[in-house]
Amino acid sequence: MLPMKVFIVHAHPEKQSFNAGLTRHAKAVLEQTGNEVIISDLYAMNFNPVSDRRNFTLEKDSDYFKQQIEDYYASENDGFSEDIKTEMEKLFWCDVLIFQFPLWWFGLPAILKGWVDKVFAAGKIYGGGKWYDNGVFKGKKAMLSLTTGGKLPMYTEIGLHGDIHTILYPINHGILRYVGFDVLPPFVVFGATKINDERRKGYLREYEERLVSIDETYPIIYPALADFDENFQLKS
Repeated sequence: MLPMKVFIVHAHPEKQSFNAGLTRHAKAVLEQTGNEVIISDLYAMNFNPVSDRRNFTLEKDSDYFKQQIEDYYASENDGFSEDIKTEMEKLFWCDVLIFQFPLWWFGLPAILKGWVDKVFAAGKIYGGGKWYDNGVFKGKKAMLSLTTGGKLPMYTEIGLHGDIHTILYPINHGILRYVGFDVLPPFVVFGATKINDERRKGYLREYEERLVSIDETYPIIYPALADFDENFQLKS
């Protein structure tokens, strides 16, 4: 395993939660194997997920706020607020990005979604042909590590909630792959509040195995840009 720079974005309000345990375990395992780890604990940081003019130190249009326009202007003129710039620097620093979170309402917790809305800024992180195969983070890896409330059978193709991979597609493809990351299969702890200590220990062992084999793990395969026609439809 080659040394890596790993950036974990952690989104859970409880320090004693299993999500927090997974993040602590990841940091310990990765550092013990010679990697560098940075963690953004969004709740501990009191990160503000609301996007508005406070994202910026400069204004393109003071009369009408459109975030993409302001993003581009800030990208060209070093106009992002310090909290956003700091998180962007971590993204560009890392080789591997990990989102650690509980699945709430079939998606990211609001604080993590707000982090994406603010940090994945147009002009700096995407735009102008910088997307998917040509994304800014081409060559870097990303992975979701998450917990669910329901048990595994509920997250299958015939399960009540539907296939977990379909649920995670908007995050894996619509956020991470969109900006160029090679997206690794997710690590999912099913029914986190319903398992006993022995099963939790088992999940920690499984997570450790995933972490130490990141550089050997094949990413999820998505169609390449060249597979689409001029209307962005898959070629027949």
